[in-house]
Amino acid sequence: MSYQAAWSFLDQLQLFKIKLGLDSMDRFLEALGNPHHRLPCLHIGGTNGKGSVGAALLSILSQAGYRVGFYTSPHLSSVRERFRIGAEYISEREFAAIATHIKETLNDDRITYFEFTTAMALLWFADRHVDLAILEVGLGGRLDATNVVTPLVSVITNVSMDHEQHLGKTLKKIAAEKAGIIKPGVPVVSGVAEDDSLRTVAAACEKLQSPLYLLGRDFSATPAPGGKALWSYSGISPAGTTERRVRTGLPIAMKGAYQLGNAAMALATLELVKTTLPVGAADIREGLRCFKWPGRLEEFWRDRQGRIWPTPAGRKNGRCHFLLDGAHNPAGAQTLGKALRNDFSFNRLVLVWAAMADKDLSSTLLEIAPLADTIIFTRPESERSARPDQLRQLLPPELAKQSVCAATVDEALELAEKKAADRDLICVAGSLYLVGRARQILCGELVNGS
Repeated sequence: MSYQAAWSFLDQLQLFKIKLGLDSMDRFLEALGNPHHRLPCLHIGGTNGKGSVGAALLSILSQAGYRVGFYTSPHLSSVRERFRIGAEYISEREFAAIATHIKETLNDDRITYFEFTTAMALLWFADRHVDLAILEVGLGGRLDATNVVTPLVSVITNVSMDHEQHLGKTLKKIAAEKAGIIKPGVPVVSGVAEDDSLRTVAAACEKLQSPLYLLGRDFSATPAPGGKALWSYSGISPAGTTERRVRTGLPIAMKGAYQLGNAAMALATLELVKTTLPVGAADIREGLRCFKWPGRLEEFWRDRQGRIWPTPAGRKNGRCHFLLDGAHNPAGAQTLGKALRNDFSFNRLVLVWAAMADKDLSSTLLEIAPLADTIIFTRPESERSARPDQLRQLLPPELAKQSVCAATVDEALELAEKKAADRDLICVAGSLYLVGRARQILCGELVNGS
């Protein structure tokens, strides 16, 4: 298959809805030669923050000279974004070749989109002989296609309400699905809160004799005084001691107080693999200084010529201030709200919002809507997208008065730029499908070339 034919074949697999379970994945990977058996890996699950932890690990380990594969989902605009080795995305040629091999191996067997992309990632990383593969869970954990691996460390960032139709209606049930990635004796790094999620994860660790290292208890992150973009990390105590190594004056490239917790989980994970993948202090600092995660609190300025500027320095009238964030569940929206209040400076907030119809629409929207001066509802091209008028009806009357609907993302962004004055902020949020399309329009493709 050509690259376009391979992408088209993969897209057709989306007709097969989400299928949780590992039996078919195990059989399929065995037919492909069990590439995952040749890969040392880290496995990252949780509700929010998975990609940020993975991106921080990728940045630091790549800075230290390791060849690190990173498999993540979903993508923003190109499926190739899901597959990285260091700063390199999978090429169109390699994508087509691996997809062809998988299709031929499948014969006429059915496989889901996510099972297919997971197999692609494992084959590519194994063929490229990476030093480490970082795998992000797609949905849940216990029955997710990535859960065929036995990692060096399992990471569970946090647990909150999301995907209830697949994972369960209570926090305890969702946490049990997330905890399904814990393997016997494999250490676990986590940022779960002190609620049913912690009790569930701790119980799973105890049952499987897997050491649990908890953010705020066994390691921690502390922001530097004065609001500077620096922080301190207090590390895991060596066995048999109570002393912790503290690293001070660490940089952080991304805004949002929660990113300190994500960075701390990355550093705790590195502590647990330091005998096989040691990294130096300089590599940690440089990796943290430059790590980014597109579409998650991604800030930039754009002028009338379409040029992108990373800072407001020398800003002229007509340059619009943008913030893209894929906050798509109540916890993510709450985190975005805190960041808007504490980490960004603007006069008025112009909110461009879309959401998937199968999400908790009301709770997520109402975390952000009261902060906005203008709300523009739109709909990305997806069968799962809620209609703009459907979203508008969720607002109380006083907020509905300051909202409008736009049929397409292009129209919504054009309208937002017209409504935004100098020093206003245009925030695009509510759905990664929306953020992906908006980013494509505003910044171009994240993955370029062949």
